[in-house]
Amino acid sequence: MADSRVIAVTGATGFLGSHLTRFLLEQGCEVRALARSQAKARELPERVAKTVVGDITDRGALDELMAGCSEAVHLVSNFRVVKGSPDSYYQTNVEGTVQVLEAARHAGVRRLVHCSTIGVHGDVADTPASETSPYNPGDLYQETKMQAELACHRQMHEGGMEIVIVRPTSQYGPGDMRMLKMFRMIAAGKFVLIGACQENFHAVYIDDLVRGFWQAITTPGIGGETFLLGGPEYVSLDEYIKTAAHALGVKPPRLRVPYWPVHGLAWMCEVVCRPLGMEPPLHRRRVKFFKNNRAFSIAKAAARLGYAPRTDLLAGMRKTVAWYRENGYLDTV
Repeated sequence: MADSRVIAVTGATGFLGSHLTRFLLEQGCEVRALARSQAKARELPERVAKTVVGDITDRGALDELMAGCSEAVHLVSNFRVVKGSPDSYYQTNVEGTVQVLEAARHAGVRRLVHCSTIGVHGDVADTPASETSPYNPGDLYQETKMQAELACHRQMHEGGMEIVIVRPTSQYGPGDMRMLKMFRMIAAGKFVLIGACQENFHAVYIDDLVRGFWQAITTPGIGGETFLLGGPEYVSLDEYIKTAAHALGVKPPRLRVPYWPVHGLAWMCEVVCRPLGMEPPLHRRRVKFFKNNRAFSIAKAAARLGYAPRTDLLAGMRKTVAWYRENGYLDTV
């Protein structure tokens, strides 16, 4: 039986958005999508009922998108581009979220699911962190995502529209391009470990995350709640990298360098490249990948949503590697 929901999705052409859009269509939902350009719009499945082209801060486009929708999922985010202006983070992550909230409320949307990030917790001191662990943003991206959450909380107090916040852990799976560089370097034997790599890392396979979002859309009585969605386990970063090597069928990386000198070099790269409008070859955020402690409890999502991730890390990485190879992304290594 087809689902009667009419769901607006911002960020429908991104990694998570494209998987979620296909899933919603499979459930029989009517999907309406926001795309930032005509080129992006052409990436959407033909079954998407309506595509609106516009910026996330374009209220007219958002009003058109939300009209007649029963639910909305807000996925658009400015994810850390050093050469981008600081204002661009605020405009996309904060002002864009405010505009989405107001357009959804104006259209009579019953529930809006806002995609945040575990990054609002920064480097976690006490693990596993929970939904009530303190905010501790470590960069401008994380700071503005925290501000977006606070905007959601202010709207929650107004009533009339249910708002649910989801904080995914690190996403991966077929179609993910952000972690491709890591896989390629490990496959080529060029990956360098920075520091001890004993901090925790928590990943979630895309299919599990999409099912979690569906539960956040459909579970009754959760308005005003926040949920962490992650994989079934977290591991040390060292174990995470070894698992990637296992999935690739190669030996794990062995070359290791101290953390702080590399962090300092990344800072220098940013200082030199930012005024020139260049994307630096080395970011502090990339270096912090080796230092941030990321481990989270999914107990609340399990209890309230029935969330139960099915894909362990090795199985998920094998599926990811298979997709990379099928599409030629590992052909040069």
